[in-house]
Amino acid sequence: MLKIFYLNLLAISLALATLLNASLSYAGSQIEEPLSNSVKALMQRSISDKAIPTLTFDTPQEGQAWLNEMSQRLKKRIPDDQYREDLLRTVHYEATRAGLDPQMVLGLIQVESGFKKYALSSVGARGFMQVMPFWVRSIGNKEHNLFHLRLNLRYGCTILRHYINIEHGDLYRALGRYNGSLGQPQYPNLVLGAWRRQWNYQPNYAEFAPKTLDRAPKNIYN
Repeated sequence: MLKIFYLNLLAISLALATLLNASLSYAGSQIEEPLSNSVKALMQRSISDKAIPTLTFDTPQEGQAWLNEMSQRLKKRIPDDQYREDLLRTVHYEATRAGLDPQMVLGLIQVESGFKKYALSSVGARGFMQVMPFWVRSIGNKEHNLFHLRLNLRYGCTILRHYINIEHGDLYRALGRYNGSLGQPQYPNLVLGAWRRQWNYQPNYAEFAPKTLDRAPKNIYN
């Protein structure tokens, strides 16, 4: 009986390990490539920007509606209300400043780390967006902690924008580069599928239209 018990325990442990490995099987493993001095300088400036994260919408109501909707979808994964809002605000800010769709970035985070802040892949990729440590040496400084929420998202969005530029706007190929699997369809399809199924957001702009004839001016708010 004791032998059967240990065999069952071993089987359960193996099953859990398989599930864990499967959940991180698409974790990032960007390939280190030489950067030109101009590209390196541009990426370094982007990483070192100290601006305060803000939401950019036509009206505060639109921003709050986006936060409410995304927060509801993320609640099961991140129960803490304040932390969940901080993450969403930072995702929106870092994605927007890099010229990325914030909902697409949420899909990428879902696939890369399952929204686990301290996710660590077998090849050393770290955090929400599974950033490889060599990027710190290339475009950051040794004090940068890739498990830090904002730094991780700053690096991840900057790197993805770099790959999109290399691929002349081809997001599908850029995602392959981001994951270190260029030319293979699995990872881009997973990210685009998560974006489409879980994070696609089409607001009803009629709800936010100003009551006067003139459109409210665009503003940035905290």
